[in-house]
Amino acid sequence: MPSKRLPLLPLLATALLPLATACGGTAGADSDGAKSVTVTVGYQSKTINTVTAGTLLRSLGYFEEELAARGRKDGVSYKVVWQDYATGAPITAQMTAGKIDIGSMGDFPLLINAARGKQLGQPTRLVSVTGYNLRGGLNTVVTAPGSSLKSLADLRGKKVSTSVGSAADGTLVRALERSGLDPQTDIRKLNQQPSVGASALTAGSVDALSQFVAWPGLLAFEGRAKALYDGAVLDLPTFHGVTVRQKFAEQRPGILDDFLKAQRRATDHLRTRPVAAAESVAKATGLPAEVVYLYNGANGISTFDPQLRPELVAALKEDVPLLKAAKLVGDVDVDAFVDPAPLKRAASSPAYPKATTAKPELWLKGQATTRSFDSPEELLKAVKGADVRAAYVPDALTGTLWFADKAVWVADGERLRAFVTPANARTYVSRHPGARVVGYADAVRLAS
Repeated sequence: MPSKRLPLLPLLATALLPLATACGGTAGADSDGAKSVTVTVGYQSKTINTVTAGTLLRSLGYFEEELAARGRKDGVSYKVVWQDYATGAPITAQMTAGKIDIGSMGDFPLLINAARGKQLGQPTRLVSVTGYNLRGGLNTVVTAPGSSLKSLADLRGKKVSTSVGSAADGTLVRALERSGLDPQTDIRKLNQQPSVGASALTAGSVDALSQFVAWPGLLAFEGRAKALYDGAVLDLPTFHGVTVRQKFAEQRPGILDDFLKAQRRATDHLRTRPVAAAESVAKATGLPAEVVYLYNGANGISTFDPQLRPELVAALKEDVPLLKAAKLVGDVDVDAFVDPAPLKRAASSPAYPKATTAKPELWLKGQATTRSFDSPEELLKAVKGADVRAAYVPDALTGTLWFADKAVWVADGERLRAFVTPANARTYVSRHPGARVVGYADAVRLAS
C-alpha cells in the first residue's frame, strides 16, 4: 500500500473511460418500426439500497412482465440486458457511451452522472428513488475490531479508505469537517473500490473504512469491523435513485413507464414481504440475509419509496458544493436533472408514508417472519435462551438500526439503550448522570 495519499481522481477517471462492451448496442436506437428492442439496465447487486431497481426487480421479473404485455399489444419483441457493477461510476461511463439506458446509483454518483451526461452530449435525468435514509444512516465509518480509535478525531494522520465521488466519501468529508479535521490534509485518504477497502481494513493496511450500504453492516456482522461513526449523526438525507438517458426516455417513453411500474411493484413486494425479499436478495448476491434485512427490513435503515421527495432533492443540491470542491463536477443544474413527470405518468399512486422510528426486531432461526418490540428491554428478554438468527435494535440517538450483539449498550437506571458507535454512547452517557456502558451479555442479563 503506498505511503502517500493517492490522487483524487484515478479510480473514477478510469471507470469513466468509454467501455467497449457490445451489450445494449441496440438500446434506445431502434426506429419506430423495429420488431425487436433491447433495453440495457445497469445496477449494483451488492448496493442493496437499489434492489427495487436492480437485484430484487431482476429476480422478480416484473420489468420483463411489463414489457411482455407491451409486446403483445404492439407486436415488438423486448429483451432486457442486466449489467452488474460495484459502483455507480462505470454505469455512468456506459450511459454516456450510449450503452446503458437505465441505471441506479447513489446521490453523489447521480450528480456526477448528470454532469458527465451533459458534458459528453448524453444528458440524463433522475426519474425515481429506490431507498433513502433521511438522517444519513446508510453510510458508516468502521474500524478493525481491535482498533483503539474511539472517534473521528482519532483519525488524524491515519489511512482511511473510501470511494471518491461516492456518498460514503461525502459522509466522510462532512463528518471530518464537523470534527475539526481537514479532509485533505489531516488524513491519508485512499481511493478504493469497496471490496478492496474492506480487504485493506482486514489486512491492517488502512485504519478505517468509510463506505455505503451494505459494506459496513456486512463487515460488522462478520466480525471484521466495528462502527466508528454513524452517518446519521450528520442528520442529512442520503439516497439512491434511478437515472435514464434523456434520448432513450424521449424515444421510448413507454418502456421507461414500464420500468417505473415494475419498480413500484418491486417496492410493494419488499414492503409487504420484507423477509422473503431479503432472502431473495441474499441468494442473488451472496450477502448474508441478516445483513440485507438490517438495511431492507421492516424496520431497516433504508426506506423504500420511488417518490422524488422535496427533502431528497434539496439534499442533492447541498451535495453539489462538495463535489465541486473535489473537482469532480462543475455546476450541476439539479432542477433540470430531476424529472418527476415519468413517475407521475407511470405510477401515480400516492407516496408511501415517511419512515417512522424503528423498533427493535428479532429474527429467530427457522422463522419466515420477524417480531417487533416496543423497547430494547423487551427485545433482550426475548433473546435470552432463544435460537436467534439476528436481533436488531435502533440507536437511541439517531435511530439507525444495528445488530444488537454488535451495538454499544448503556444501562441508565432500569432502562437499557443501544448505540451504533462508542461516540454515540458517550454522548448519551454525558447527558444522563449515572448511566454507564455495559457489555451485550450484561445487557441481556440486566433485562432478564
